[in-house]
Amino acid sequence: MEYIIGVLILVSFFGLAFYAARGGNLMMGMLVMAILWTVLPMIGNTFATNPEFLAANGDKVGITWIQAFSKVFQSGPEGWGNVLVNVVFGAWFGRVLLGTGVASTLIRKTTELGGDRPAVTCILLCIVTAAIFSSLFGAGAVVAIGVIVLPILMSLGIPKVLSVVSFMLSIGAGMFLNPVLFGQYTAFFLDDQGKALYPYDQYVRWGGIAWAVQLTFTICLVLFCTRKRRFVHHWSARRPVRQVLDFAPGKALITPFIPVFLLIVFKVPIIMGFLIGGFYALFVCGKLPDFKTACRTFNKDFFDGVVDTAPLVGFLLMVPMFNKAAELCIPYFNALLGNVIPQSTLFIVIAFCVLAPLGLFRGPFTLYGCGAATLGILKGIGFSTPFLASLMIAATTVMNVSCCITQSWIVWGISYTKVSTRDFLKMSVVCGWIICIILHAITFVMFG
Repeated sequence: MEYIIGVLILVSFFGLAFYAARGGNLMMGMLVMAILWTVLPMIGNTFATNPEFLAANGDKVGITWIQAFSKVFQSGPEGWGNVLVNVVFGAWFGRVLLGTGVASTLIRKTTELGGDRPAVTCILLCIVTAAIFSSLFGAGAVVAIGVIVLPILMSLGIPKVLSVVSFMLSIGAGMFLNPVLFGQYTAFFLDDQGKALYPYDQYVRWGGIAWAVQLTFTICLVLFCTRKRRFVHHWSARRPVRQVLDFAPGKALITPFIPVFLLIVFKVPIIMGFLIGGFYALFVCGKLPDFKTACRTFNKDFFDGVVDTAPLVGFLLMVPMFNKAAELCIPYFNALLGNVIPQSTLFIVIAFCVLAPLGLFRGPFTLYGCGAATLGILKGIGFSTPFLASLMIAATTVMNVSCCITQSWIVWGISYTKVSTRDFLKMSVVCGWIICIILHAITFVMFG
C-alpha cells in the first residue's frame, strides 16, 4: 500500500508542475494539492499493514483524520500570519512611495546616473539588491524594494521578464548570507539535544561563495540578454504629466532605505520601519497638512495596498496548507525512494544537478516542501551534514526562493509587472538549473 500511495503522490506532484507551467490558477492548484496530499497519506495510514513501515513511522502513521485536517487546514494558515502582515504593510509603504512621487523621482535620478547605459544601471541595481537582502528578509521587504527597483528597470527599457528574473535572482543571492533564512534552515540540521550541527560560522564560507556565484551569473545574464538590444525608454512616449507630483523633494529620496537602515543598524522591527518611512515621506512631501487629511491619506493608501495584495494574500493562505500536507507524505517518500539511492556522494551530486528542477513547486529538493522527506532519506544513508546542508540549501534557495512561482514574493513580482507565468518560468528555470549545477559541483569539491 505504501508504494501505491507514494507513486500517486509523485504523480500528483508532476501534475501540479504541468498545471502551473500551463498557466493554471496557482491558488486553486495549491488548495487541490493540499487536499490530495492530505487524503492520500491518510488513506495509506488507514490501510497500511507492513510491520516495518508501521514501526518506522509509528508517530506519523498514527495521526487521526481530525488531527491531519487541523494540522493542514487550520495550523498551516495560522502560522503564516506574520508573513501576511508584513506583506500588507509593505504594500502600503509601496503605495506611499508611488503616491508621493518618490518612486518616479528615483527612476529619473537613477536614469540620469546610468546615462545611456541601461545594462550598467541594471547590474548596479542587482548588486545593491543582493547586498540589501543579505540581511533583510520577508515578502513585505521585497514588495517595498521591488516597487522601486522594478519600475526603474522597466523604465530603462529592460524587458519585463529579464527585469523580474534578474531582481528575483538578486534577492536569492542575498539570501545565501541572510541569517534569518539560515536560521530557518538550521531547524533541519539539529542533534538530539537541539544543537545546530551546521552553525552559521561554518556555513558562511560556502554561503559567501554561493552569494558570489548567483550574483555573478545574474550580471552575466543581464549582459547576455541586452548585448544587441536597442533600448526604448518608456518615458519618451507623450503622456499627460502633473508637474507638482512628478518630483519629490530631495530629502524624501531616502525613504526606500529607511526601513532597511532602521532594521540593520537599530534592529527596529520591519513593520515599524515601514510606518516611520511612510509617514516621513508623506510629511516631507506635504501630504499631511492637517490631522483630517492625514487620516484620509492613510486610509486610502492602506485600502489601495490591501487591494493590491488581495490575490497574493489568498495564495499565501494556500501555500502553508500545502507545506503541512507535504509533511504527512514523508513516510511514503521514504518507503518509495529510501532503498534505491546509492551511497556515493558523486552519484548524489550528479542526481541533484540533473534533477535540480525538482526544487520547484515545493518538490523533493526544497526544504519548504517535500525536501524534508529527501533529507530524511539521505540522512539515514549516512552522508555528512555539511554535504547535505549545502546541497539542500542550494536547491531550496535557487530553485524555490529565487525561481519558483509558489514563492510569495515571486507571485507578487510577476503580478506587479504583468509577466506571464510561462514566460517567467522559461527563463528562471534555465537560470536556476545552471546555478544549481555550479553550486552542487562546488559542494562536491568542498565536502564530497
